[in-house]
Amino acid sequence: MQDTELAQRGLVLLGCGKMGSAMLAGWLAGGLSRQAVWVIDPHPSDWVQAQGVHLNTDLPTDPAIVLVAVKPQMMGDALPSMQALGNGSTLFLSVAAGTSIATFADVLGAETPIIRAMPNTPAAVGQGITALIGNDRATDADLDMADGLLRAVGQTVRLESEAQMDAVTGVSGSGPAYVFHMIEAMAAAGEAQGLAPDLAMQLAKATVAGAGALAMAADETPAQLRVNVTSPNGTTQAGLEVLMDEGNGLKKIIKNTVKAAADRSRELSRD
Repeated sequence: MQDTELAQRGLVLLGCGKMGSAMLAGWLAGGLSRQAVWVIDPHPSDWVQAQGVHLNTDLPTDPAIVLVAVKPQMMGDALPSMQALGNGSTLFLSVAAGTSIATFADVLGAETPIIRAMPNTPAAVGQGITALIGNDRATDADLDMADGLLRAVGQTVRLESEAQMDAVTGVSGSGPAYVFHMIEAMAAAGEAQGLAPDLAMQLAKATVAGAGALAMAADETPAQLRVNVTSPNGTTQAGLEVLMDEGNGLKKIIKNTVKAAADRSRELSRD
């Protein structure tokens, strides 16, 4: 993913924890020069220190992009340190949850090109999905550059408005935790039916991973895939009758789960 502008002007990664490190690994694997990357992190991991990038040194005067990957609670201290790069041609790309574009503009200046993105934790294994939306100052070229960087850790989608970010948070941002809990629940259910704990967990993990891979690869919809494996009056139908119960089934539970996460995202954005 070697990009001439990035190579010439540089990329600043503000914060290099798990998400920042996953992205950095993807960029370097894709061909981005280590000498084009500046990392600012008060506690860099041993892995980051071994990558040969500029680490906690003076920044370029006009980097192509500053990617903000600090934890939301650290934003108040970290973002003001970047004010000198605001109101210029440097694009600011945030993958920090709960911080609005307006908040960035207040600190960096109204003329700053800003893109807000919401990745999720499977980015750590290159299987993430990231939604992004830019302000009026972010050009199509800015969005394309952000897209290219974020695709290093998975798929990307573009939103129509920033208001959709709360729903994205509820579905894909928080969604991996829902799936992890489903794996826990399936394994516990297997144990209750007489399986050894390790075997039950192996079966649950592989089943969820395999079903997800099949859903991504198949031309059929998930609804059709479900039908394909459901024999009349068979074992799958017996299980689905519980899972698809209109009053207490999974559809209602997931709807309430996503709503609760999206509502909380809206609350945090107002704080």
